[in-house]
Parts: sequence; structure tokens; C-alpha cells
Amino acid sequence: MKELTIEATPENVDTVIEFVDAQLEEYGCGMKEQMAIDVAIDELFANIAHYAYKPDVGYATVRVDVLKDPLSVEVTFIDNGRQYDPLAKEDPDTTLSLEDREIGGMGILIVKKSMDAVSYEYKDGKNILTIKKNI
Repeated sequence: MKELTIEATPENVDTVIEFVDAQLEEYGCGMKEQMAIDVAIDELFANIAHYAYKPDVGYATVRVDVLKDPLSVEVTFIDNGRQYDPLAKEDPDTTLSLEDREIGGMGILIVKKSMDAVSYEYKDGKNILTIKKNI
């Protein structure tokens, strides 16, 4: 397991992606899986950066675990910001036209559809969101 604790700002999204990608490359992760994970990281870390500590800035920890049988990667995002479970919100109705849809929720829907597992818990004052992708 490797972990990075970094200021939760939009400017640090690329640093987080580079950190995770370095771990994925060690295990020969395919480009398709890596791109899906990168999109998920972009969405999830950006949400922490924009909303968890608003109007202040706090820190987030990103933990990468590579599991075997099946070979998969888990990326866990941990922050001490406001309690918020992004998985609890109902998915947007994609059958509606763009004009008729409510704003928000598409990024989390993409994460849920592209990962093999997504989970959230609030424990000891921390938001803990984990994504898992088989590689």
C-alpha cells in the first residue's frame, strides 16, 4: 500500500493522478483500465477539493492498494471535510434531455459505471470513499 497526503485543491488533481498511475504502471495495468481510474480520480478528488472544506482548504489522503486474485487496484480517498456520501444521491435520469435534467450527479454516475466496486463510509470524522477496478 502506498499513500499520498496532499492539500485538497483543484491544482493537485494531476499530482494525484500521477501518483496513482505510477503504482498502476508497476503492475502492468492496461491503458483502458488506467484511463477509467484516472477519470474517476479526477472526479472524486475534484469533488473533495471543491466541496469538502469550503470555503477553507484541507488535506486529503489517497491510498493505493494492489490486490491479487483477481488482480485489482483499490484507490481510497480520505478527508476530514463535511460528511457527504456521494453514492447516496439518486442517479440522474439519463433518459431526459439535457435541458430537463437536474445539474450534478453525472460524474459520480460515470465513476459507478466504470469501476468494479465503489463504497463510502464515514468513520471517526472522516469521509472514506473507495473505488476498485480489476486490472
